[in-house]
Amino acid sequence: MCGIVGCIGKGNAVPFLIQGLEKLEYRGYDSSGIAIYSNGKIRVVKKQGHLKVIKEILKDNNDFCAGLGIGHTRWATHGNPTDINAHPHVSACGKIALVHNGIIENYIELKEELMKKGFLFKSDTDTEVIVQLMSSLYEGDIFQTVKNSIKKLQGSFALGIICADNPDTLIAVKKDSPLIIGTSENENYIASDIPALLSKTDTICRLQEKQIALINSEGFKLYDFEGNLSEKKLTVINWSIDAAEKNQYEHFMLKEIMEQPRAIKDTVYPRIEGKSLKLDNLNLSKEYLENLNKICIVACGSAYHVGCIAKYFMELLIRKPVEIDLASEFRYRSPIVDENTLVIIISQSGETADSLAALRESKRLGARVISIVNVVGSSIASESDYVLYTHAGPEIAVATTKAYSTQLALMYILALHIGKALNKISDEKYESIIEALKNLPENIEKILEGKEEIMSIAKNYYYYEKVFFIGRNVDYAVCMEGSLKLKEISYIHSEAYAAGELKHGTISLIDKNTLVIAIATQEKLMDKMISNVREVKARGAKILFLTTEKYYEKLKPISDHIVSIPQTYETVLPSLSVIPMQLMSYYTAKFRGCDIDKPRNLAKSVTVE
Repeated sequence: MCGIVGCIGKGNAVPFLIQGLEKLEYRGYDSSGIAIYSNGKIRVVKKQGHLKVIKEILKDNNDFCAGLGIGHTRWATHGNPTDINAHPHVSACGKIALVHNGIIENYIELKEELMKKGFLFKSDTDTEVIVQLMSSLYEGDIFQTVKNSIKKLQGSFALGIICADNPDTLIAVKKDSPLIIGTSENENYIASDIPALLSKTDTICRLQEKQIALINSEGFKLYDFEGNLSEKKLTVINWSIDAAEKNQYEHFMLKEIMEQPRAIKDTVYPRIEGKSLKLDNLNLSKEYLENLNKICIVACGSAYHVGCIAKYFMELLIRKPVEIDLASEFRYRSPIVDENTLVIIISQSGETADSLAALRESKRLGARVISIVNVVGSSIASESDYVLYTHAGPEIAVATTKAYSTQLALMYILALHIGKALNKISDEKYESIIEALKNLPENIEKILEGKEEIMSIAKNYYYYEKVFFIGRNVDYAVCMEGSLKLKEISYIHSEAYAAGELKHGTISLIDKNTLVIAIATQEKLMDKMISNVREVKARGAKILFLTTEKYYEKLKPISDHIVSIPQTYETVLPSLSVIPMQLMSYYTAKFRGCDIDKPRNLAKSVTVE
């Protein structure tokens, strides 16, 4: 969620702070602010609303020109979006300023203690409690103050801290919320995500769990929460600046939809050798796999929908029970997980709070954990037993597209790998699915070439306020993702239903003002889907069919509009059928005038529970 930036160097930090916050706007925010050390004191400007308000205030303002500063974009949690609640927050003594991502769970108790000591609070935030706590403990040594303060905090926090008595030091702290250090020759930086740093450096260090960084213009040192020196590990990021820019596209979402052939190629092709697969040091013995009682897939949002699809084909290819859980629910149902359970965590950012908590609970219960993530060195990747990286590159739009597609492609590869190790897949099926995966980029290209047709269809239906997605088997799982895409960026009320459930209540909602998007790609269920569509059509609904080239002519007579996708191995069809759904959502939102890349109330990375 919220965005953090910080800079220390010999030049003016303010341009980086503003530019860095702009690169983090995709995370969602309702207020912003910066704090710098200038002429012996900390100066702050923070405002509700768009970052351009801050830019206008700072224009030609000579007081805001300094080498040390921090910045923040806030998404309101504790307290309304107001100027006072915006970050940075400054201590009562005026010497300490900080920005914070995360949630302080015991802030009420701490606030009451501080108020008894005479501290007054201006904001409604949990963050101001941190800085006033530091003020209460400060005796001239800011490092010691930080160490003493964080021991009293319960919850998650990434902190950027500056102190007027230490103008040569920028402090960063991480617990359960991501924070990165970027290094260059004359300046060093902090940020909550890579895009903020790309214009300045490609060399980063990800703070690990419970680490403190002391940063100056020449370098940095890492410490654990007890103050012991920690080893630092630098990583070179291979994302280009262009990868985080829209270039010729109107929106990041469209750019990222169009990048999917490349992203899948980068994810799949390095893992294919001839007619076989290789998987990034995935050391799962046949004995271990044979002793598995089940596989648990745990994820949130679109990654959860990847898991829903994967359940179908993993059980088909592996012949082991597969459970799929929302990460936010996993821990609270007392999951039956032990050393004979393989847990798969799927997360684009690798920092999703609920997924990280599920990972830790799984390991506590004895399970091995494989993570599928996009961000190298992220918390989920670091804490997993095994990690499979997607190579989607930076995804800026809140609504995921290419990250979803690369996750799904990797789940196919993982299922094939395990199924082959267990001798559950014939050579013919194994090689056929590998060939289908190799052909995915080309087939997606064909679908994308027809985007104008989907735009035309969206123009017919963008004003509808009620949309249902129906399908069976894996098509139902794709419906879940299609519905989520539509509702999150166009604000249309849409729902996904298994087509066979329509007559168990849902069909009462169908009328002439309803658009029904029916996904039908599975041969064995085609006749049943046709019957379900006839039922809703008889009640006045408009029908948009999505099917394969094979069934186009058969379904066209009962469709108001129809979209076809290339024929491929049936198991792999969900990777193709989701693409028109992404485009349909994009163009619908565009015709409705919505903020496509930054939909209201949403954030890219959900790093708090």
